[in-house]
Amino acid sequence: MDLLLQQYSYTVRDRFMRYVQIDTQSDPHSHSFPSTEKQKDLSLLLVNELKQMGISDAHLDEWGYVMATIPATIPENVPVICFCAHVDTAPDCTGTGVKPILHPNYQGQDIILPDDTTQIVSPAKYPYLQQKIGDDLITASGTTLLGADDKAGVAIIMDFAHFLMTNQGCKHGPIRLLFTPDEEVGRGTEKLDIKKLGASFGYTLDGGELGSLEYETFSANAVSIRFKGVIAHPGYAKGILVNAIKIASHFVEQLPKQSLSPETTAGREGFVHPVHISGNADQSVVEFIIRDFDTDELKVKQDFLYELAKSVCAQFPGSSFDFVVTEQYRNMKEIVDAHPHVVELAKRAIEKTGLKVKTESVRGGTDGSRLSFLGLPCPNLFAGENAIHSKHEFVSVQDMQKSVQTLVNLVTIAAQRSADS
Repeated sequence: MDLLLQQYSYTVRDRFMRYVQIDTQSDPHSHSFPSTEKQKDLSLLLVNELKQMGISDAHLDEWGYVMATIPATIPENVPVICFCAHVDTAPDCTGTGVKPILHPNYQGQDIILPDDTTQIVSPAKYPYLQQKIGDDLITASGTTLLGADDKAGVAIIMDFAHFLMTNQGCKHGPIRLLFTPDEEVGRGTEKLDIKKLGASFGYTLDGGELGSLEYETFSANAVSIRFKGVIAHPGYAKGILVNAIKIASHFVEQLPKQSLSPETTAGREGFVHPVHISGNADQSVVEFIIRDFDTDELKVKQDFLYELAKSVCAQFPGSSFDFVVTEQYRNMKEIVDAHPHVVELAKRAIEKTGLKVKTESVRGGTDGSRLSFLGLPCPNLFAGENAIHSKHEFVSVQDMQKSVQTLVNLVTIAAQRSADS
């Protein structure tokens, strides 16, 4: 197997650079599923490429999910393993008109992005670059995100599939491939038929640095607070008007300045984060995301916001508010801990690739969070993504190739275990 990988001509770089040019940005304010039709442009391309590899059952369903099966090459009863990545890119930064730029044989210099020279990808800001000397890096051009989150994962899985389909001597069990929409807006598994997927466990390819393995995520809720004022004609409003814009603004201003926010927390600290504000003098809405590794702490943070809203409205007689909490995802560790073989298999595969395993807690979530609670234990593997959701996003070609190797090692180790048992 090592010889086959040494001789293999990787396709992951070219696939990645092709995929990122397709605009697949999702929309958190859309009520359709997927939230944007343009996500299907990439999904349809993936189906066609999978079929060209000889994977005959590759298809796109009505909800925008791509599923496909790589048949087993051995008779042993090996558990069905799923590999998953999402096709959408984050709403935080535009994904329209992405121009990927290859920087071969990187030598540690600042990378000045040509379409906006104020955008500089620097080792001083991103220390991981210091470990990438000699690698071939890919960035965007300065006016968009790159889309490595998660088109690096998409390209890795596609190259992995290409390797297996062109090397039929590789011994492995049945493999299911899954490409999802809308992960970035927290809806990636909303319409997924887990029984149709038919896997025993899985892995998302949506991680960062070389060798990273993540099986603990935030638990997450969304909170929407609608402040209701008292409307009146502004010319005759004295003693009557209660302006909902001012209520919402005062509420946001009362949020802690030195704690509880993404910009003031790290490690295992959770946060409350206002992500959208809208409305008028009659009604204004402030939308939050709430995150914590301890699921019980979500309620503590929700109660804090509720009491703050109550206190603020008390300062504006006649006003009121509605408070709506929506569950988003939960810490996958609650499920994965009951399936230690899934983590152990990933660790062995990473080590066989010649890498040191870096176990990390994800200050975010992946489709794997929801998949785990749907009954598919699903840790997250490295895909080389860095500076995600920003114009500085970058990925190493060699990191992506190492991820392809790790997937091959993972399925061959799983097959050998079944043969030995």
